[in-house]
Amino acid sequence: MPLDPRWPSSTPLDAEVTAGGARLAVDLRGGGLRELAVGEWQLLDGYPAGTVPAGRRGGVLLPWPNRLRDGRWRWRGADLQLDVVSAASPNAVHGLLSAQPWAVLDERPAGVTVGTVLQPRAGYPFRLAAAIDYDLGPELLTVTVRVRNAGGEDAPFGVGMHPYLHVGAAAEGGVADAELTVPARTAMVVDGGLPTGESRPFDGAVGRIGDRALDDPVTDLVRDDEGWARVELRGPAGALELAVDRSWPWLQVYTGDTLPAGQRRRSVAVEPMTCPPSALADGTDLVVLAPEGTWSGTWTLGWTPA
Repeated sequence: MPLDPRWPSSTPLDAEVTAGGARLAVDLRGGGLRELAVGEWQLLDGYPAGTVPAGRRGGVLLPWPNRLRDGRWRWRGADLQLDVVSAASPNAVHGLLSAQPWAVLDERPAGVTVGTVLQPRAGYPFRLAAAIDYDLGPELLTVTVRVRNAGGEDAPFGVGMHPYLHVGAAAEGGVADAELTVPARTAMVVDGGLPTGESRPFDGAVGRIGDRALDDPVTDLVRDDEGWARVELRGPAGALELAVDRSWPWLQVYTGDTLPAGQRRRSVAVEPMTCPPSALADGTDLVVLAPEGTWSGTWTLGWTPA
């Protein structure tokens, strides 16, 4: 359809990359992962172009991942209030970028960089420039998230991403037959997704998921000699390995039990996070950048078909 100069384009836009038999679609509304497939295998439990996904599928979670109790926090003597989901769920959830347009900054033969600027607003009076490098190989996706403080004062933030890993569950509940290993030794105890102030030991050798319901922020990650922590999920379509570098000290593991009917327990969200729930309020592992300071973190997703 030709562009109408009287109106902005309303066509859903993706940035698309291919490598061998792998193909990637990055949603330019939100900057996250809409689709990753190898042949007929949908490695991510994604969503159609132009739709609003449930459960923040593939989303970029900035300037905080997860939940912030009542949307309230305090920074250097100032009380701040973010918008909350609803009266029934009075928490600020998963940052401010889910519906924001992102631009293509760079295109490579098997990669793309997208970026946006988070402008100051009520509840978050800081300016952050964000960019994500997506590089696709025949057997590995590499994702590098970069953040720059584009404002004039120190900026606190957390960041996460929200891929739902899919290993062949054909219907709701099918993830019960998948096998999972999480390289973590400690879980934050949460109530309604918010920290209670306690932690507990976590045994990451989950094995067959069965009827186990997971929605846990975990840390104290077990890393290899190069500093990578590796999650493994195996099912009838094949095996996935999500690995995070040292910039990500937390993971959230979620089996999708509270998603809308028809979408539950067919994939496992494994979310790289720099901090746990309510970190803006509690300060746990919060990143603080001076003006023009930068942060970056890399994670990868590799696959082996069955």
